[in-house]
Amino acid sequence: MTQRPERQRLDAIRAGIESAGREVLTIYRRDFDVETKADDSPLTEADMASHHALVDLLKLQTPDIPVLSEESGEIPYETRSGWARYWLIDPLDGTKEFIKKSDEFTLNVALIENGVPVIGIVHAPALKDGGTTWWGQMGEGAWKQVKGEEPQFIRVRTLPDPEKEPWKVVGSRSHGAAEFEAFCADLPNNERVSMGSSLKLCLVAEGEADLYPRLAPTSEWDTAAAQAVVAAAGGEVLNAYTLEPLRCNRQDSLLNPFSSFVASAMNAGSRPWRRR
Repeated sequence: MTQRPERQRLDAIRAGIESAGREVLTIYRRDFDVETKADDSPLTEADMASHHALVDLLKLQTPDIPVLSEESGEIPYETRSGWARYWLIDPLDGTKEFIKKSDEFTLNVALIENGVPVIGIVHAPALKDGGTTWWGQMGEGAWKQVKGEEPQFIRVRTLPDPEKEPWKVVGSRSHGAAEFEAFCADLPNNERVSMGSSLKLCLVAEGEADLYPRLAPTSEWDTAAAQAVVAAAGGEVLNAYTLEPLRCNRQDSLLNPFSSFVASAMNAGSRPWRRR
């Protein structure tokens, strides 16, 4: 059985992801064409440039670990089901935000072991004058680094007493606004923040948000990398109905089940947000 990449190789992978982010940023700062995929989602030159850069990077650094990218094309489940370990990539998460020039898009890379995201790297190349990266590894912890600064160890925060401090609930800029408002209306005192891409999960991981309810469809590549960061930071990403952790590669479809999940601190407030 192959082993997890050692720290030195993970550092090289993170550096390679940041390099791919610079290539994406070059495209972002000029005019680019937008195509429409079969599922009506947008596709840009940056999606494909990132896809090729990340696949090449991972094949170079870990040639014995298969790679699945959103832009890889269909890989049959009968093939994927035999993978105990593989890389899962979203080359450009938040393509709509990329097109709108909001800066809120990310490159996501996760290592999946037996369905569990155990390593995650999320890079936001347009943030903070050179990019911001979050990463986490099961059993090791989670970190955030703004370019030019030292890495900072991050942890989720415990839900505050809502009578003393409102809960911070983060939601999508582009999906499920009505459902998000209805969800928040059932919570105790809270304030809401809208943001694009995997950055919402990263806010939970670093303790800048308490809950992230996602009440619209997502695919496994949308969530896996940031889920690993949240888990390494002491939180959890759960199916909002069953309260089971999200898992990957368990079915033919790569959609997350029930199109609904919540990210929070571990056992946050006995999970008062549970959907019924």
